[in-house]
Amino acid sequence: MFKITLKRIIGSGYQSFRRNGWLSTATIMVMVLVLFVLGNLIFLGAIAGTVLNALESKIDISMYFVTSAPEEGILGVKRELESLPDVKEVSYVSKEQALEIFRDKHRQNALIADALEEIGDNPLVASLNIKARDPSNYAVISEFLLEKNYPTVDKINYFENQIVIDRLANILSSIRGGGAILAVFLSLIAVLVAFNTVRLAIYTMREEIGIMRLVGATSWFIRGPFLINGVLYGGISALVITFLFFPLSWLAAPKLSFLIPNFNLFSYFISNFFEFFGIMIFAGIFLGVTSSFIAIRRYLQI
Repeated sequence: MFKITLKRIIGSGYQSFRRNGWLSTATIMVMVLVLFVLGNLIFLGAIAGTVLNALESKIDISMYFVTSAPEEGILGVKRELESLPDVKEVSYVSKEQALEIFRDKHRQNALIADALEEIGDNPLVASLNIKARDPSNYAVISEFLLEKNYPTVDKINYFENQIVIDRLANILSSIRGGGAILAVFLSLIAVLVAFNTVRLAIYTMREEIGIMRLVGATSWFIRGPFLINGVLYGGISALVITFLFFPLSWLAAPKLSFLIPNFNLFSYFISNFFEFFGIMIFAGIFLGVTSSFIAIRRYLQI
């Protein structure tokens, strides 16, 4: 009996969906737009994570020593830092090595080569480059360096790099926040459109609803088809946007890989396809059923 009733409810809901074809299409188009924004927010989150991880993996702490710092003292600091559990390795760059690296980097620039010849003495200083076992360990290492406050240390560059990373993280967070606000705004529009579609369906079926009441149909038998409408709006929208992202992610992947070599949009989409589709189907059906339920509560007095 339950299966027969459910089958009739689904059949009635599908008929109502087809009967209001143009309105159903408009509702689905608005929901597709909402899900498109939501899908882009998911991709943006993955891109932001990749960019920040790439920056954090390349960052290190460079300690530059004063010109008068003795090599033995620098090596003593190196040994002390290597004993820290959060430190992966510490490399020492002498003044001479720093000059060789600088010359090799700017060997095509005759002006810099002439300037070095003019100065005569080596203007560069010795340094220690510190690599952490994990990017999250840099904060602990930097606190240790601040506490030690080595008198022979002239400058530590980590703090400047961290400011840049923090600013980038804030920018990406602001973009995600703006996208979330846009998604909420479009969701309200989608609910409003679906709400009016279901309201019109209720008005169109008012005579049928009256007959069902007279023959003793249950309240959920009458309400069920309109909830099925909401499920259809959301489900079809999720299918449309998921398969729309196939060509879009494939076309955008090469251009995005040029800017972010470590991230392939199409590969990410394929590897997370079922998770992505699950989010789309849940969001779409939630919007559709919510708007249908509100319309039923407001206009279908049983």
